[in-house]
Amino acid sequence: MEYLAVLIPSAGVGTLFYFVMRALFNVDRSEREALARAEEEAGREKQ
Repeated sequence: MEYLAVLIPSAGVGTLFYFVMRALFNVDRSEREALARAEEEAGREKQ
C-alpha cells in the first residue's frame, strides 16, 4: 500500500499537466483560427 502513496502525487501532477497542456493547445488552435478568419476578411475588404 505504501507504493500507492508514492505514486498518487506523481499521477496527480501528470494528470494536471495533461489538462493544462490540452487547454493551452485548444486556446492556441482557436486563436489561430480567429486570426486566419480576420486576415481572410481583411483580404476581402481590400479587394
